[in-house]
Amino acid sequence: MINLKEELKKAIKGDVEDSADVLSEYSHDASLFEVKPQVVVFPKDAEDLESLTKFVNGHKKDDPGLSLTGRSAGTDMSGGPLNSSIIVSFGRYFTKIGEVKDRSVQVQPGVFYRDLEKETLKKNLIFPSYPASRELCAVGGIVNNNSGGEKSLRYGKTENYVEQADVVLSDGRLHTLKPLNRSELDEKISNGGFEGELYEKMYKLISENYDLLQRAKPKVHKNSAGYYLWNIWDKERDIFNLVKLFVGAQGTLGLLSDATLDLVPTEKYSRLVIIFLKNLDPLAKVINDVLPMNPESFEAYDDNTLNLAIKFFPSFAKLMGAKNLLSIGFSFLPEFFMFLKGGLPKLILQVEFSGNDEREIDKKAEDLKNKIVSELRLQAKVARSDRDIKKYWLIRRESFNLLRNKIKDKHTAPFIDDFIVNPDRLMEFLPELNALFAQYTGLIYTIAGHVGEGNFHVIPLMKIEDPKTKQIIKELGPKVYDLILKYGGSITAEHNDGIIRSPYLKEMYGDKVYALFEETKKIFDPQNIFNPGKKVNSSMEYAMEHIREHW
Repeated sequence: MINLKEELKKAIKGDVEDSADVLSEYSHDASLFEVKPQVVVFPKDAEDLESLTKFVNGHKKDDPGLSLTGRSAGTDMSGGPLNSSIIVSFGRYFTKIGEVKDRSVQVQPGVFYRDLEKETLKKNLIFPSYPASRELCAVGGIVNNNSGGEKSLRYGKTENYVEQADVVLSDGRLHTLKPLNRSELDEKISNGGFEGELYEKMYKLISENYDLLQRAKPKVHKNSAGYYLWNIWDKERDIFNLVKLFVGAQGTLGLLSDATLDLVPTEKYSRLVIIFLKNLDPLAKVINDVLPMNPESFEAYDDNTLNLAIKFFPSFAKLMGAKNLLSIGFSFLPEFFMFLKGGLPKLILQVEFSGNDEREIDKKAEDLKNKIVSELRLQAKVARSDRDIKKYWLIRRESFNLLRNKIKDKHTAPFIDDFIVNPDRLMEFLPELNALFAQYTGLIYTIAGHVGEGNFHVIPLMKIEDPKTKQIIKELGPKVYDLILKYGGSITAEHNDGIIRSPYLKEMYGDKVYALFEETKKIFDPQNIFNPGKKVNSSMEYAMEHIREHW
């Protein structure tokens, strides 16, 4: 057996580390799993990525367990960047942001979204498909998970904004993926070699199974489950684009070196309509009233999430940038008085209107508020000031972090955290979902998400050390996913498959489509060196064996 650390040091210019502290840090992400790697490498450039791939290819025969798993910020909730071999960490050196021009920017995977946004805003532009973890996440995870978030109702997901990707594939060479017209595709194939063969095999797979794949595409607003084979070939325009496959592949097909991202203009004005529901009965009517008004975002969070913000008020005030608790407390006085009279709402809805015509968005916000109050007899308000808007967005965005950091006797267990069904099915779906949770007495959970798309994040709080916890995860997960599929949804809208959901992909797509996923993996990665055990060749047994036993 080779001395892995020493041999890797010879192979790359970057850093190679295996201290107990480093291995412990990289054994976890934001999921409920723990997988200890052998070593963590910090490559300096694309040449290092090529060297790493060639190294693993060269030693795979003697050490079949060798593999490469990319990691950026480690905020994934599915166990996607966890593995027991070599973790490739991009956060130390792959942090360059190119010049923002022509509504696009070239970015490396270790760049934090918050730093990217600072640069794009200088040109009044934004990358719109950021997730709620916008202050913590990085571009590598956004691209590899096909992330979405609060603006995806209007703008769609990351797959719509990756113009080009520079990736190291299993031949150990850097390749540029971009849209190809027919003559460009034919030229790629005729050139032969690894790349020519890859394009030829993928075109054959897509063209021979085109109708099957179009039927397999989930009929929901967004999806992060499986390989997006239905997106590769735009038959009408005859464009073949492997970027559409690489986005959301969770690092199982290669390592991302750079991505060229499309940007959209920011809008000058924003208004937020807050709607308070005492129960879920009016939800369908509210959704039907809101969506035709074309909001930029339509979000929701439950009473448990609001309770969290109240319970940990000092932490929340700090996030608001308040110099003292009194100043932020005063901003919540209207809500406090309202809750004293009517109690905490069961669900809080946030409807955001944005635009460059202030009168127009003011009118939209007022019209919606008045309709909700007069016709549905619900409580609603319009948040106009930046401070008021920030207050509500922080409750929505920061709830998961507060859960992770503040609940001492229980821990976040995100195993059913990202499902989606069409909004018009929610009134049938949600009562059945609640009935499933009710079978487990004392199970505490928060609900937040993108109600305008029917995408919810359910985060149970559990004692991870309790033996009953694993049993609940093992039983409840399949029940929830069966219910989602019954209503034509997807088991993950934006968090991706990882360790926790990959075992359900065959059930979601069926044997024939799943076999095409397996074939795709073999075409790109015949030796299974990139992030094994995700998307294909996974098992629930492995997932259950790697649930954290201590926090």
